[in-house]
Amino acid sequence: MTPTPPVVLVFTANDPSGGAGVVADVLTLSSLGCHVLPIITAITVQDTNGVQEFHAIDAEQLEEQARFILEDIRIDAIKVGMVGSVENLTVIAEIASDYPDVPLVLDAQLMVQDQDDMDSEEMAAAMRDLLIPHATVCTPDVRSARMLASDDPDEQTDLPLDVAAQRLLSLGCEYVLITGSQDTSSKTGNSLYSRNGRVRNDAWNRLPGRFHGAGTTLSAALVGALANGADVTTAVQEAQEYTQQTLIHAYRPGMGLLVPDRLFWARPNEEAAPAEEPQPPTVQ
Repeated sequence: MTPTPPVVLVFTANDPSGGAGVVADVLTLSSLGCHVLPIITAITVQDTNGVQEFHAIDAEQLEEQARFILEDIRIDAIKVGMVGSVENLTVIAEIASDYPDVPLVLDAQLMVQDQDDMDSEEMAAAMRDLLIPHATVCTPDVRSARMLASDDPDEQTDLPLDVAAQRLLSLGCEYVLITGSQDTSSKTGNSLYSRNGRVRNDAWNRLPGRFHGAGTTLSAALVGALANGADVTTAVQEAQEYTQQTLIHAYRPGMGLLVPDRLFWARPNEEAAPAEEPQPPTVQ
């Protein structure tokens, strides 16, 4: 028989636009040679312009999805995206605790369009206590990193990212990749931290346009590289290189934002010309 490719268990929501969520994870991880076990956490109502509403899956149903397939298939990595509810987060954390030697990437984006601030605060607290301690790499954007690192709204506004990263690391995760850490009108980039400080700091000229699902693509590519045996610093580099190519070749399927092309390598070469220098994801 053909050897089984690396297997990644993914907890995330369904995005009907295909820009983010389960479709983005499946396309990215399949593109990187992985087999995906998708566990749906929520059903969203959204298009390429943004999220209108979302409905979390019942936590018991979520656990049944995951536990049943885990009795059948051995996994090489776990990715956690949108969890949908604190109850779901609790279940995911319990499952993660049963696999302490399996790399886990936490795409820790707290904000959903029109989400109540109190919901975000409750989710942040649960993520700090229950899920971040199990993460190999936590990948928040700048706003989420500050919300996770402090429960004081006044401090969150200008908390230095180095401080935010170290606070998250003190919760138990091994690495923190803050996306959009060099976010200016002309530059964007990401910063990777360990308990010893900043490991790498990447910045590039900004690509034109706005993208839906860039952060999802980056975190999925990162967990895919880990599942294939890369160490964290190499996985971050490979994930950024892959993601920048998906953005260079992005397309607009609707009337909203551009969608990364996770299968850019399968398209005719003349569809897009590479940029002069590598570009990392522009994370929303």
